[in-house]
Amino acid sequence: MSFFIIKIFITAILIVSISEIAKFNDRLGGIIGAMPITTFLILFWLYYENSSLEKISNHMSYTLLYVIPTLPMFITFPYFINKFGFYISIILSIILTILFVIIVHIISKKFGYKLI
Repeated sequence: MSFFIIKIFITAILIVSISEIAKFNDRLGGIIGAMPITTFLILFWLYYENSSLEKISNHMSYTLLYVIPTLPMFITFPYFINKFGFYISIILSIILTILFVIIVHIISKKFGYKLI
């Protein structure tokens, strides 16, 4: 249980730190936020908890597949926020991401991956 709390604490510090950096320098915050820092943390947590190498490898493969449907959100969100405001942009981004997850799921099934 204590390791679980440590993981939450470290992960929370990371997210808060990135958001605080973004307040002062949006470019630096964006660069750090775009890095796969959370993915590396997850890999370390999985490895430290003695997950199999196959499970860790599968995690990376599925992470790549899930990155693909999120990319359109990064492209459209700046337009949405200027046109519709923050909350509507978040809702539209969630809907768009769900739509693309479904599309990637349908395509990936043809190659033997099952995302959902």
